[in-house]
Amino acid sequence: MSVQRTLQKYMDDWKRISHLDFCLLLEDNSVFVETCEKRLPSTAKLDKFRQSTALCLANTTYCLYKVTEKSDVPYLLVVWGSDASVSTIGELAVCQIQSILEGFSEKNDKNSFMQKLLLGNYTEVEAFNRARKLHISTTARRAVFLVATRQSQDEHALATIKNIFSARTHDFITAIDDSGIIIIRELSSTETYEDLEDTAHMLVDMLGAEAMTQAWVACSNTADDLRELSNAYKEARTALEIGKIFYAERAVFEYRTLGIGRLIYQLPVSICEMFIEEIFGDESLDSIDGETLAIIRTFFENNLNLSETSRQLYVHRNTLVYRFEKIQKKFGLDLRTFEDAMTFKLAMLVVGYLKSKSLQ
Repeated sequence: MSVQRTLQKYMDDWKRISHLDFCLLLEDNSVFVETCEKRLPSTAKLDKFRQSTALCLANTTYCLYKVTEKSDVPYLLVVWGSDASVSTIGELAVCQIQSILEGFSEKNDKNSFMQKLLLGNYTEVEAFNRARKLHISTTARRAVFLVATRQSQDEHALATIKNIFSARTHDFITAIDDSGIIIIRELSSTETYEDLEDTAHMLVDMLGAEAMTQAWVACSNTADDLRELSNAYKEARTALEIGKIFYAERAVFEYRTLGIGRLIYQLPVSICEMFIEEIFGDESLDSIDGETLAIIRTFFENNLNLSETSRQLYVHRNTLVYRFEKIQKKFGLDLRTFEDAMTFKLAMLVVGYLKSKSLQ
């Protein structure tokens, strides 16, 4: 909930209890929150009050109060009424407003701190000093989750995630750019990588059910203190990118289990292109029709078992053999043998990687 909506809720409650009307003005004297549309004091009176040393100004119809925030006076509170209790109610309202503003200010400061920390904008000493001022633990064990949805800056997804972690006051939910929603989760001493994987799957399921959106979630290795969080964020970003390139059938990508995709991702493009030319020659993977590629993928998923592949696809075994023989004639690779199947699988992964690079 935004600070404006929070203040509006409180003011509506104050009006219901006290039967008084309230209005909070910004520094330019425009209305920020109000419970009525009564005529405001003139701009001259408001400006004169701001420039005076007085904290409160009362007359027969209203009371004016200065609301301070970090030694500044960005707000004025107007309370309408002539009853003797108006002054006391106004002072209580000012105290409550200042508490709300301070709470949101600290929250924003923490959010800004975490964003800069993830980007590596602090020295080690600066990070630890700033964290102590914001009452953020410097030695807590944490992990970084990066959530991506089909729509960039998905407010519905962000609201759903905040709701999921609303009871976890030591977690941080933020965003830096269009790459996705970042969750910095503080872990207990007993939580394992399996627990992190379960959390990632839970996020995918909840976003699908509550926000009605397809989501991908990447997870870093654990970071034992603040110094490691920037690297953990890089791991989560890398896991998301590698996962979407090489493991498109998945929705959860852990940095520690990226397998062969991580190895290919680190190879120079020139080496990858040389490998593809060696395997396919003048041909390309695109020259294979989609149905045959689907058969090959299912064959690989079934550990090169022709009978199981035939059963799953409702295709006669001889039809599969005929398809594989055509591949063998075209590329010189017999996919029924482990070595040639492995070579072809690697080639498929490398082609996917090169396509992703060409789109960047």
